[in-house]
This record gives sequence, structure tokens and C-alpha cells, in this order.
Amino acid sequence: MDLKRELRLLDVFCIASGAMISSGIFILPGLAFARTGPSVFVSYLLAGLFALTGMISTIELTTAMPKAGGNYFFTTRSLGPAVGTIAGLLSWFSLGLKSAFALVGMSAFTALIIPLDINLTAALLCVLFVVLNLIGVKEASRFQVVLVLVMLGLMVVYTTVGFASVSVLRLDPFAFRGVEGVLSTAGFVFVSYGGLLHVASVAEEIRDPKKNIPVGMIISLVIVGIAYSLVVLVTVGILDAETLSQSLTPISDGAQVILGTPGMIALSIAAILAFVSTANAGLLSSSRYLFSLGRDQLLPEFFTAVNRRFHTPHWAVVVTGAFMIAVLFLPLEVLVQAASTVLMLTYILSSLSVIVLRESRIVTYKPSFRSPLYPWLQIIGGIAFTVLIFEMGIVSLLITLLLIVIGFLVYLFYGKRKSNAEFALMHLVQRVFNEMPFLENRKITTNQLESELRHIIHDRDQVIEDEFDRLVHSATVLDLQGPLSDAEFFVQVAEASAELIGLPAERIEQLLRQREQLSSTVLSDFLAVPHIVIPGEQKLSILVARIKHGVSFAGSNANVRAVFVIFGTRDHRNLHLKTLASIAQIAYHPSFEELWMGAASNDDLRNILLLGERKR
Repeated sequence: MDLKRELRLLDVFCIASGAMISSGIFILPGLAFARTGPSVFVSYLLAGLFALTGMISTIELTTAMPKAGGNYFFTTRSLGPAVGTIAGLLSWFSLGLKSAFALVGMSAFTALIIPLDINLTAALLCVLFVVLNLIGVKEASRFQVVLVLVMLGLMVVYTTVGFASVSVLRLDPFAFRGVEGVLSTAGFVFVSYGGLLHVASVAEEIRDPKKNIPVGMIISLVIVGIAYSLVVLVTVGILDAETLSQSLTPISDGAQVILGTPGMIALSIAAILAFVSTANAGLLSSSRYLFSLGRDQLLPEFFTAVNRRFHTPHWAVVVTGAFMIAVLFLPLEVLVQAASTVLMLTYILSSLSVIVLRESRIVTYKPSFRSPLYPWLQIIGGIAFTVLIFEMGIVSLLITLLLIVIGFLVYLFYGKRKSNAEFALMHLVQRVFNEMPFLENRKITTNQLESELRHIIHDRDQVIEDEFDRLVHSATVLDLQGPLSDAEFFVQVAEASAELIGLPAERIEQLLRQREQLSSTVLSDFLAVPHIVIPGEQKLSILVARIKHGVSFAGSNANVRAVFVIFGTRDHRNLHLKTLASIAQIAYHPSFEELWMGAASNDDLRNILLLGERKR
């Protein structure tokens, strides 16, 4: 059963923002200040720029494959099921742990106002969020929208009122450890931007993902990045250095100074809302990793069960909620560092996935958003994240390595025997083989991945196949070397189409010659559309041909490389004209010639037509 598309642009923005605004702003500023001094707000800005490099790649991949499971799904389709299984389980672990940590933080802030047991409060709230996510993503997202808007409103009030009390003298000395300290602190606070990945995991439930995913994620990063920097700047300017460097509640402490006790309570409430928001968004998104792993048969099938009434993956939600409750009672400090390392590793895999998918030249890889500055943005981002990962320390690296080994063992002993999925890295290897004379005939790929991506794009764009699509599916496809004359070409067309249309090859060749003598069917230097009337009723079919070194038609200087031959009866005149119009719209697109000549197989040629831009 499919998941419902109910998330709007505002929901996308709030899922990403709600997952980001949490401990990164309400707990970390004091610890980060101790590392670099007043320049800490610059570190937050730099961390946002680092996150941007990974987010751009994630947006491209998510708009091409808006499916549940986010980075797991597109990592599997690009780098293979082994790497995908590891990435999916690591992301599930990281997001679930981050959400559990948010519940603990929320309970700690609650204890400042109302004395309650922290772990018990966190567990009860986790149960509440499980129920919300079982009822439906729409209901969970509505709750998320309210939380984020209230939280941002309180942060605006804090910043606006606080600027009047900022002392410039508190900004000196600006950076305790110079540029090195600013950069290392940027890595320390990078986890503050981890929530951007939440959107990718619920992409299958987003309306109009072509627009709402890139717009929602970019707006979220810009607004949250600015809010982080301004809130931290105000806090640095109103608290003395000693107090700030030792505080685990720096924003509430700042509110106490400028707004008194009511302000402290209000910002503590904002912190609580932030932790609640992060926990809710984390449960919503991390459960989709288990769902997607189960759907690809890399985890047991029961994870794919979708509630018939609410259309939510109930077992995936319940298991994720149980995991979050379990880790509430474990020491989290080192594990949270490991979660941060995993998030950066995820960005590295996203950058690598973009490179592999683009260089494999799969024609059905059609993101609605393409990363600018390719491939330099991916290369620079990958190097930056690698450096930051090693800055996290040996313990978090060892824990991450252990989790990678566990993920690989799950694939080795369960997923491998059930998965035969094709992935883009195979196509990249196939492309290398095709360029080597002694390996050019070795075939290691099929049309499996291209077909899956085409169906995803049709679902994304809500495409309903029409008569032209059915003609393309049943069309004969010729991939010829050439060069050929029109007479030589017509002989091959007649032989290939005789059985399909039920006429002798000699008669078909004769009709094609007669039609060409009446007037040229060459429409451009690249395209020709010969068409003949055949006897009978209710018949229409096409033949698709690529001639790599061209075919020359009499009376034309064009060296045609794309030819579409239409065979139809007189009673299908209207459909004939519609087919001709569809071919023209696709073939006159600026990218058509490059795609056509770069296609690696007959299936690629067919997919170019099935995914071509035209009016339906």
C-alpha cells in the first residue's frame, strides 16, 4: 500500500526547521563559546555553509527519487544495496538517537519549571509521539507546524528585545584561538543542522515534491541559519564570558538578563518546544528508513505494513519508538557524538551518489533540481566533511565503525540473499566496459533501474500514460551505425516492421520510397519522420531508429540521426497527427540531441521518449 502525499510546503519547512532547532541552539552555544569566544556566531554561519554543500546534493537526489527512506533509498540505487543497508540503518540509528536526546533535553528544561522525573517524562512523551505518528503524517505534521511557528516567534522576540542590551565590549577578544578555533567550532556545532535530512526520508508523502522539497529545504536552512547566528550573537553580547562558557541553558540565561523571570520561563518553554519538535520530526522520518529497507527486502517484510485506516507504517513507527525509549536510559554523550559523525558520513554518501548517478548517464535520472557547480561542490563538501569527521574523536569513530560492521552483517546474512537490485555504479562500470574494445560486448546491466526511476518520475509528476506512451512501449527500436542512404535505411525499416504491421517487407519499402518522393519527411538536420498509410482499420504503430553516423535523404543535405517512422490506417488520422505533434515536442527540446546520441541501449532510447517533455 502506498503512503499518502499530504505534506505541503509549510510542512516541509517545519519538519526541517523543527528537527534543526533543538540542542544546537538551546544547549550548545555555551560549550561552543568556550572553544572560540564571541566569534561563535560566525562558527554557526560557517557550519550552515558546510551543511549547504551536503543539502544541495541531497535535494537533487530527493527530487529525482522522492521515496520513503530518503538517503537510504537513493544510496541503494546509486551505490548498491550493501552500502544502502549500512546507510539506512546508520541514519535510523542517528535520527532515533538524536530524537531521544531531544526528549531528555526537553525533560531537563521541564524540570526547571515543574519538578518531574526526567526519564519517565521523556518516555511518556515518546509514547505520545508514537500515537500521533500512527494516526497519520498529516496530523503529526500539523502538530509540527504549530511547534515551529511558536518557537520561531519566541526567538524573534528574544533577538529583537535583546539587541538593545548587547554590549560591544563583550565581543573582544573576538576569537580566542584565531581562525583555527572558529573552524573547529563550526565542526562542533554542525550537528545543529542535521535536521535537513529529515525531509528526504518523508519525500514520498510530500505534495508536488519537484517544487516543495527544494524550496522548503533551502528556506529552512536560510531562516534557521540566520536565526542561530542572531540568537547566539545577542546571547554573547549580554552574558559575561565566564557565565556563558559554563552554561548548559545559555538562551534561558540570556532571557533572564533582558526579560527577567517571565522571559526565562518563556525561552525555557521555547527550548521545550524545540526538543518536542525535534523528537516528533525524528520519529516521523527515522521510521521511514525501516519501512523502505523492508520494502526492498533488506529487512523483514513486516516493516512494510501500512495501516489501512491511517496509511502509516505502523510497525516501523512502533519499533522506532521502542528504540527511542530504550536509549533514554543509556549514557548518551559519546553516542550523540557518533550520531553527529553518521550525519556527516551521510552527506558524503549523498555527494558521492550524485557523482555516480550523473556519470553513469542513466536517462531516467531526472531531478527537478540540479546541483550547481558540479562536481566541485560535491568534491569540496566531501573533503570538508571528512576532515570534520576526524575532528569528532577516536571514540565516536570506533562506534561509527562498529555500526557500519553491524549494517554490513545485516545485509550479508539477510538482505543479500533476497536482493538482486540494480544500481547506478553498475551502469558506470558498464560505461567503462563499453569504451574498452575487449570488454565492449560484456553486459552487466539490464533495464531494471531505468524502469524503476521512470515509474518514480511518473509518480512524482502524476503522469498518466496516454496512447503515445503505449505506442512507444510497443515500438520497434533500431540502433544502427550508418552512414546509410535513405534507400538502405528503408530496406532495414521494412524488414524490421513487416511482422508488426502485417505487410510484406517489399511493399513497406515501396510505400516509404513513394512517400519520400512526394515531399521530404526531414524536419531538421537531426530529425526525420517518414509516415505511410497502411491498409486495414484501427491500426497505428511507430518504429524508432537512431543512426549514429547518420542517414542521408534524397533532396536534403541533412545527416539525420533520429528517425521516427509512423504506420497508420486512414481512420487513425487524428491519432497520427497527435503522435507527430508529440514527437516534435520531444525532439525539439534543447537537450534531446545530446540525450539521443548518449543513450547506451534501445531501452534508453525508449525512455527518452517516455520521459520527454510534452503536452499530455
